[in-house]
Amino acid sequence: MKLGLGLDLYRSATLEVPIERVKLVESLGYHSVWTAEAYGCDAMTPLAYLAAHTSRIKLATGIVQIAARTPAATAMQAMTIDALAGGGRVILGLGVSGPQIVEGWYGQPWGSPVNRLRDYVAIMRKIIDREEPVVHDGAEISLPYEGPGSIGQGKALKSILHPAGDIEIWIAAGAPLNTALAAEVCDGWLPMGYGSDGWEIHGPNLEKGWSRRGGRPDDFDIMGGITIEITDDIKAAIDAKKPLTGMYVGGMGSESKNFHKDAMARRGFPEAAERIQELWLAGRKDEAIAAVPDEYIDAGALFGSADRVRSRWDEVIPAGVTGLTVRTETDEGLEIAAEMAGTRDEGGDS
Repeated sequence: MKLGLGLDLYRSATLEVPIERVKLVESLGYHSVWTAEAYGCDAMTPLAYLAAHTSRIKLATGIVQIAARTPAATAMQAMTIDALAGGGRVILGLGVSGPQIVEGWYGQPWGSPVNRLRDYVAIMRKIIDREEPVVHDGAEISLPYEGPGSIGQGKALKSILHPAGDIEIWIAAGAPLNTALAAEVCDGWLPMGYGSDGWEIHGPNLEKGWSRRGGRPDDFDIMGGITIEITDDIKAAIDAKKPLTGMYVGGMGSESKNFHKDAMARRGFPEAAERIQELWLAGRKDEAIAAVPDEYIDAGALFGSADRVRSRWDEVIPAGVTGLTVRTETDEGLEIAAEMAGTRDEGGDS
């Protein structure tokens, strides 16, 4: 079982990268460290900083928003960071975000997410592979550009910078089409809404994608997530997670397009998801937070004493995942995860 450290730097008004924690998990055999972005701190820059302070751990995004950059800009950043890191260390997790951010923050059209993702990955592959100048005629993105405003002088180019190593491309998704696309064209999948029955829900979509490429690659990864909190007050720990969950399920997206609400529904809580959104959009935020089920929080986390965390490990980890991104506030939580996953002994690549 591979382990990653999840860094939620994007949620803060100030930026403090926990270097010592990242060094700790590298020494514990963790496979990767993951950053993200919303509409504040970006996901890529902290990885360049971490490259200077680490030697082995993979530097991963979970996720970069594809509306924020062209495929060429994302590929350039990834290749630059990987060169600084020594090569073969960058994982690019891509995602579409939601219409409120895509159109409200980046000023880009929502369009067709599955087509845009397909074009995005294809262009990035061509840039990184450097086999020939990049030409792509896609449903959503084309190079050279010949659309509205073009003067017709775009030229197909090939990256000056050579890749320092392999750069993995993953997609974060939960809906059927994008999940199948991840299996078809990517090196890994970051699932949204993957609970205890995750394989039963998502497996058929993954199989569709794998069948289009001739089968599942041996090294295709599925990275789930787990929260660990060592505490004597389990109820308080659960309650502390509800405001953020209520905000994401209730308000992180529009009424018709909220992927966090959809993820809760896929994990077996459709009625709660509907009610939380209804209350949040009505301005009744405290009631929306209170409506988050204890069971939903507890099912995707390990709360309690160190012994309880260890005893529930196999119960909480869903079938089908090849790795887990760990979120915890304590070094003890990181160490217990390494112990249970066996990364101390197997260098993080078990």
